[in-house]
Amino acid sequence: MPTPIKIVDLFAGPGGLGEGFASVGTDCSPAFKIVASVEKESSAHKTLTLRAFTREFKNRVLPEEYYEYVRGHITKEQLIEAHPKQWEAASEETLGGPVALGEDNEAIHRKISQALGENKAPWVLIGGPPCQAYSLVGRAKNAGTKGYVAEDDGRHFLYKEYLEIIAKFAPAVFVMENVKGILSSKVGGKPIFDQILGDLKRPGDDGLEYNVFSMSNEPNTTDLLGPVLSSKDFIIKAEEYGVPQARHRVVLLGVRSDITVDQARISLVKTPEVNVGQALDNMPKLRSGLSKSDDTSENWQYKTTAALENAAKILNIDVTKILKDGLPKSRGKKFHSSKRTLSKRLPEELKDWLDDNRLGGVLQHETRGHMDSDIARYAYVSMFSAHHRRSPLLSEIPLDLLPAHKNVHSGKFVDRFKSQMRSAPSKTITSHISKDSHAFIHFDPAQSRGLTVREAARLQTFPENYFFEGTRTQQYTQLGNAVPPYLAYQIAKIAESLLI
Repeated sequence: MPTPIKIVDLFAGPGGLGEGFASVGTDCSPAFKIVASVEKESSAHKTLTLRAFTREFKNRVLPEEYYEYVRGHITKEQLIEAHPKQWEAASEETLGGPVALGEDNEAIHRKISQALGENKAPWVLIGGPPCQAYSLVGRAKNAGTKGYVAEDDGRHFLYKEYLEIIAKFAPAVFVMENVKGILSSKVGGKPIFDQILGDLKRPGDDGLEYNVFSMSNEPNTTDLLGPVLSSKDFIIKAEEYGVPQARHRVVLLGVRSDITVDQARISLVKTPEVNVGQALDNMPKLRSGLSKSDDTSENWQYKTTAALENAAKILNIDVTKILKDGLPKSRGKKFHSSKRTLSKRLPEELKDWLDDNRLGGVLQHETRGHMDSDIARYAYVSMFSAHHRRSPLLSEIPLDLLPAHKNVHSGKFVDRFKSQMRSAPSKTITSHISKDSHAFIHFDPAQSRGLTVREAARLQTFPENYFFEGTRTQQYTQLGNAVPPYLAYQIAKIAESLLI
């Protein structure tokens, strides 16, 4: 059996990128082994450690206690007590607790050195520095902050922590992921991406060099510094590779210059789009909670029926089709026992990727509470979207349904309320889903609510048995910041092909 290629995962979040790499190969002969995962946020670190725990079992056959834990039938302490050695190994992989690059470098570098050992076998570095300084939303927020100076914002330079590990430990391959906004972000009037790309190609002063490739576009030519690509060539559109979500990210594949690369082997293979309906149609139908009034099923149905009838009247739509099967009564559960909830219309490979026939139901499929006014808006937006196959602009929403907010008529948020289209990939799942559901409205008017954690996880392609620790708000944040594991799996197979 070949020795797995070692992986170090920086800025790991809940482990989406690592999950993709760890899944290459077979359960009894994995191609990669994650030896160190670095994450500073405590809830994401707990999720990361729990997932590392699942990889410690022979042939990755999960113990029954794991299922009992994620179903809520036993405690974390009982799970650990049942399998202490596996938990100890998982904790060692995730450095025993949350740690931050830039603050805990000595401990992180020591762990990486120990994990890699004296064996100079090729290994892979993965991860994406935090994106708040690069994202368009983050930059807009910074621009409104009095006295903000980009040059003084250390988040712009966290990539240098990643760079230092490249320079010090010389991985054979690295994969760096970030938001598309990094391409237009500037510091001191100069594009930060150009600086990052140049630094990655020559990370130190000792002659170490890397060629940096795109996995979605072939270079037009090469020069002494490797393939010649425009910055936009590094954008990967997840929906082109079987992910039911229009998530566009910059992904850099760095290969040490002493390794020969066949350009034909490093291109992702496009597949037909997977839409939201294929991903979510079989999920148990749920109602939302009522956050400002008596939260009963009867009260929700009364208010939602009134909202739907009002929306149908405005849009001149027959509401009887929506109401004929009745409205849902349940808000869902942390574990919802049910038969298979994966649609038969899902592509077989994605279905196999997501499924776990031992789970016996669906995890973390429960709704948040909404104000009456939001239920009215969501009913209108989802009904408008189902009819027009697009979400309405604010100017297309009746005035009495708009929020009493100073920015409503500013022109800055013309598409503030978005329903996911059943017949198309979803919009990007971002960390803003932790704050409200306005941009993440379910496509079904009869449910008139935001997406659950599990629905967001499906659209992000996390396997059904992947459990997110922390509060629901923290779970949403983890999902919004994560790399879709199914896309990561395809990237990982390219990395593997370079090293076998």
